[in-house]
Amino acid sequence: MKTIEMLEFRLLKEAGGILHGVTRRDRSRMLDFSLALHTGQAPEAVRTNREELERFFGAGARFVSVLQVHGDEIHTVECPADHGWENFDPAIRADALLTDLPGVVLTILTADCVPILLYDPVCRVIGAVHAGWKGSHLEIVGKTIRKMTEHYGSRPEEILAAIGPAIGGCCYEVGPEVAEHFREIPGALFPAEGTRSRLDLKTVNRRQLLEAGVRSTHIEVSPVCTACEHEDFFSYRREGGCDGRFMSCIMIEG
Repeated sequence: MKTIEMLEFRLLKEAGGILHGVTRRDRSRMLDFSLALHTGQAPEAVRTNREELERFFGAGARFVSVLQVHGDEIHTVECPADHGWENFDPAIRADALLTDLPGVVLTILTADCVPILLYDPVCRVIGAVHAGWKGSHLEIVGKTIRKMTEHYGSRPEEILAAIGPAIGGCCYEVGPEVAEHFREIPGALFPAEGTRSRLDLKTVNRRQLLEAGVRSTHIEVSPVCTACEHEDFFSYRREGGCDGRFMSCIMIEG
């Protein structure tokens, strides 16, 4: 059986103690290997794709998938159980997940927004964050770092952060009402046609990580722009709206 190809981060891989990855689009599989149950695609096909992901993380892994709502709610996973994995479950609405439980896979679905994986190798805590422009404006990644310190005793300078594939400043055009939120962040905005600007959300979230106390050497940023590389990653903007989503995942090994 063909194994799935996952994008991994050097920083997280070298730290050890976790499994992680970002799924890629695969046109040889059902729904191009979309993993979203909330976008109206055939659930049985999505579940088949999710079964492939289960094999990557191994027997006994539990998967947590929640309803992402472009806010700043942070959900701490305290029980080793599946949630929203076999069937879509909107009961938990959050855009960041945290846990210190081994064998629990935290998952984030995106198709242009910024996925961020976090790992504290000292306290053995992991996080997964979804940051679109609204979540970035709400500084969700900085709030997640603070939650790690308050709830688990993490120290920001020990946390590793991986910013995954997302639409880049090369392609993400926004109007003045969105751009206004990011004008004070160096390198976040570039001129586009008319009153529009191009917004680099990866730069925004990297800046927020630094402001939260994460070391610059502890941040790895994927160079992938999902709009430019839509053959490998779903892009809602490039495709004029799409149902497919790729998944960023992280799990503490037992």
